[in-house]
Amino acid sequence: MKNQSITNNLDWICVIIYSILVIMGWLNIYSSSLSSMDGTSDKQLIFIILTIPLIFVVLYVDGKFYEKYASIIFGISLLSLAGLFVFGKTIAGQRCWYGFGNFTIQPSEFAKAATALALAKYLSDTQINLKDVNRQIQALAIVFLPVLLILPQPDPGSALIYSVFIIVLYREGLPAWYVWTGFITILLFVLTLILEPQYVILIALLALALIHYKSRLADRNIVLSGILLILISGFVLSVNYVFENVFKQHHRDRFNILLGKTVDMKGIGYNTNQSEIAIGSGGWFGKGFLEGTQTKGGFVPEQHTDYIFTTVGEEWGFVGSLIIIALFAGLLLRVIYLAERQKTKFSRVYGYCVAGILFIHFFVNIAMVVGIFPTIGVPLPFFSYGGSGLWGFTILLFIFLKMDANKVNEW
Repeated sequence: MKNQSITNNLDWICVIIYSILVIMGWLNIYSSSLSSMDGTSDKQLIFIILTIPLIFVVLYVDGKFYEKYASIIFGISLLSLAGLFVFGKTIAGQRCWYGFGNFTIQPSEFAKAATALALAKYLSDTQINLKDVNRQIQALAIVFLPVLLILPQPDPGSALIYSVFIIVLYREGLPAWYVWTGFITILLFVLTLILEPQYVILIALLALALIHYKSRLADRNIVLSGILLILISGFVLSVNYVFENVFKQHHRDRFNILLGKTVDMKGIGYNTNQSEIAIGSGGWFGKGFLEGTQTKGGFVPEQHTDYIFTTVGEEWGFVGSLIIIALFAGLLLRVIYLAERQKTKFSRVYGYCVAGILFIHFFVNIAMVVGIFPTIGVPLPFFSYGGSGLWGFTILLFIFLKMDANKVNEW
């Protein structure tokens, strides 16, 4: 296909929302870093300016290129993640970056788009049926290969993002028990941290008994229920061991604070506590741009990165926060709408991957800053400081917008 214009048929609703979020993000980075005078906002402005030619490059490339070379792009992404163990730069105990003088780049931010392309490429094969166990294993391998390289860095926040691909696979035919298994596993894990293991097992026994009683195939389900109870009991009894011996101390502290088992307002819980104070102090309409006392005083650590939404809450208030949330929701719904009207399975699957990645970042980050999710270092798309994050999300979104713009020429 020959492009008459790289902006032909581009979805301008997504572009406008994206632009507003990037501009609002920079304003809040400027406010949160003003007191430190470290040039953070200036650096972010440079990243934003460099994003403009990046967008034109993504849009200039023919949409079919991304499908044709998806596997190669994914392979290069895996190599970039593996290379960190040899050539990576360690910052704050994490070996997640390549260093080029004063400039660093985080390959895991770009690996999300590469994984989405690889998964879309695999699922777009007409012979793929996710009811087949071998196909399930192959699809899950695409998702978990980058996770295996990201976790040891260690970067659990980035690794968590890949769980959203399970929902995309479910949308394309993966059996529902995968989703239920994940949900129940998380629920059992949290319950075991709150209650004694024997009580959790008792709850599981009662739940299985109720399901068995309600089932029309009760006679056939008795063996399955027994096996499930054994598996659940084994998992529950292993939770405390894993929590105490596999999790690092700061991870245990964050869970204990979240569950109310520990109160540490000056230590590990300081960030969350100050975040809640900043957001709560904003009231309905906020204190005004550059007028946030918590922000100006530098009370919230990492406020320009993972905790950027606290600046929104304090200076723009509940109404301003609601507007930002509405913009994110509008972008997500628009991407899903565009994904549903795609003419090829590849672009549809990729569109759902884009929506999923943006959603889990948005949801976890907001939940983290308001204290209902542990602090794990997940940035807010287009808002949090960082060139790698901004460019990674931009590439992710605009590849899909290019596919959507090309769809009128696919038939």
